[in-house]
Amino acid sequence: MTRLSVNINKVATLRNARGENVPDVEKFAADCERFGAEGITVHPRPDERHITRRDVHLLSAIVTTEFNIEGYPSQDFIDLVCEARPAQVTLVPDAPDALTSSAGWNVTANREFLRDVTARLKTCGARVSIFVDPDPAQITAAAEIGADRVELYTKPYADMYDEDPARAVAPFVKASEHARAVGLGLNAGHDLNLRNLRYFKNALPLLDEVSIGHAIISDALYLGIENTIARYLLQLK
Repeated sequence: MTRLSVNINKVATLRNARGENVPDVEKFAADCERFGAEGITVHPRPDERHITRRDVHLLSAIVTTEFNIEGYPSQDFIDLVCEARPAQVTLVPDAPDALTSSAGWNVTANREFLRDVTARLKTCGARVSIFVDPDPAQITAAAEIGADRVELYTKPYADMYDEDPARAVAPFVKASEHARAVGLGLNAGHDLNLRNLRYFKNALPLLDEVSIGHAIISDALYLGIENTIARYLLQLK
């Protein structure tokens, strides 16, 4: 079964626009779980433009499903993760000022750094997932440095889906098979939505988890968050 983790960054962005506590990020996370979400994902950035350090600590105390913290592994980020002790941490190669993730890690070029970070985060009790492109060489390297999972960067799939879905998903199928062959769990995320998710899931039966934020929050503006989560869960069945 593929689990749905809801990224709630955009909810924090909306709250921060007014400098108050509407919408309430923690209540929204709890409601997502109540409506069937099987995980909550956050991506705290150094400028705290959406999720803040305070949010991370508050969420760590109330999330009852899987709490996943993603981000670039600076020392501040590592310290925060070890304080919050999430079930999973997803390492992304984003620069501090990046608008959003735009590529996976070159694990081979950052082997020693990522090996040390992975070992440190595991001592804090977190499962470690490395954000990668669908490249078997990078997936092999992630296994070699001690990661538990990889998260496939799916924007290239989403961009090509309408033109040729079979061609779009082919590298991801190969990557998923390779991940399992080298003993890694498999996550995926970025630009997955109600239009392209079911096809992706059906092509990758080994998929453990998807993390989706922007599309879910955008759909919820029209459908409501309870209905939106139900529709995404249906795509994964």
